Amino acid sequence: MEGDHIKICKALLPFSWLYGMAVNLRNVLFDSGVLPSERFDIPVICVGNITAGGTGKTPHTEYLIRLLSEQSQVAVLSRGYKRKSTGYIMANSDMPMTLIGDEPYQMKHKFPRIHMAVDKDRREGIRRLCDKKVWPATDVVLLDDAYQHRYVQAGINILLMDYHRLIYFDELLPAGRLREPRSSTQRADIVIVTKCPTSITPMEEHGIARSLGMQPWQKLFFTHFKYGALRHIKNGSEIELKELMGGQYNVVLLTGIASPQQMEYDLKKYCNFTPIHFSDHHNFTDSDIQRVKDTIQRVKKDGKKTIVITTEKDATRLKDNRTSLVEGMDVYALPIEVEFLDDRGNEFDQMILNYVQTNSRNSVLLKKQDDNKA
Repeated sequence: MEGDHIKICKALLPFSWLYGMAVNLRNVLFDSGVLPSERFDIPVICVGNITAGGTGKTPHTEYLIRLLSEQSQVAVLSRGYKRKSTGYIMANSDMPMTLIGDEPYQMKHKFPRIHMAVDKDRREGIRRLCDKKVWPATDVVLLDDAYQHRYVQAGINILLMDYHRLIYFDELLPAGRLREPRSSTQRADIVIVTKCPTSITPMEEHGIARSLGMQPWQKLFFTHFKYGALRHIKNGSEIELKELMGGQYNVVLLTGIASPQQMEYDLKKYCNFTPIHFSDHHNFTDSDIQRVKDTIQRVKKDGKKTIVITTEKDATRLKDNRTSLVEGMDVYALPIEVEFLDDRGNEFDQMILNYVQTNSRNSVLLKKQDDNKA
C-alpha cells in the first residue's frame, strides 16, 4: 500500500521547520542566480530523489547505462558515498571498493566499458570526464544521486520516489525523511514512482499524479523491480528464484540497504527466510558475519542446504578484499532490474535517446557553427 513505510516523529517537527527554512533559502539563491549553476556542452542526466535513501537509484541508473551504452560512451559520476578517499578518481576494474564506494564499484564491475568516476564536486568531475585525455571520449554523463547538487544544471532531471514512501505523506528531516520540500518536485523533468506493485490501477496512478501536482511539462512513470537468478558471489553458480519454492533450501536474508521491505515482500512469494538487516552502506565486521553464521546454524534443519541471499550492493562489501568473511557460507546475490509499467518503457527510452542525440557534442558543435555563420 502506498505510504505504508512512512513513520513521522512528531516531536522533531520543530527541527524540520528550521531545516526547511535553510533548504528553501538555498533553493531561492539558486533560482535567483546568486548561487551559480553551470551547464555543459554534453548531455547530462541527473538521477536522484528528495527522500533520504532507498528509492532505487542504482537499478534505474543501470537501466540508463544499458539503454545508452550501445550507441554512446557512457560516464557515471557519483560522490562515492562512504569511500575512504577524497577528490576525483576514475575507477578501473582492479580498484578496491574502499576507494570509490560500493555502488560505483558494483556498476564498474557490471559494466566494465563505462567511465566510472567519483567526485564530491560534480562540476569538476564532469570537466575531468570531458577532458581530451579521456578515451574513448565521453558522450553522456549520468549523475548518480545529484538532485540536490544544483551547481550543475542537468539537461534532464529524473526524480525517483518510492511507492511506499510517497512524498505527500512524508515530512522533512529529521521528523521524516524528506531532504527537500515537496515543491522541489517542480525541478524534475521526469518523475518515476518506483517499487510499485504490478497490480497498481490506472485510477491509483491518476490519484498519485494529482497528489504530486504534476505540471504539463513533466512526465510521470511507474516502475517495479524484477529479479534475475541468484548468483553465488564466489563461484558464480546460479539458482533460479522459482527453485526456492520447493522448500529445499533454508534461507537467510542479509541486507545493508535503506529500505529492504520491498525485497522482503517479493522474496516471500518464493520462500520463507530469516532476515538480518543492517543500516544502509553498512561495512560488515567479523562480529556481523559471526552473527550470520550463528543464524545459519540455528535455521539448519532436515538436512537441507542453507543459503544466504543478499543484494548486489551488499555483495560488493562482502567480497572486496574480505573474501575470508564469507568462507564456509553459500552467499548468493539477487540481481535487481527495473521494468516500466503500462508498457511505457519505449516512451521513456525515446525521451532519453532523443535528448542525448539532440544534445550530443557533435550536435552542439554544428549548432554553434550555424550560429556563427548566421
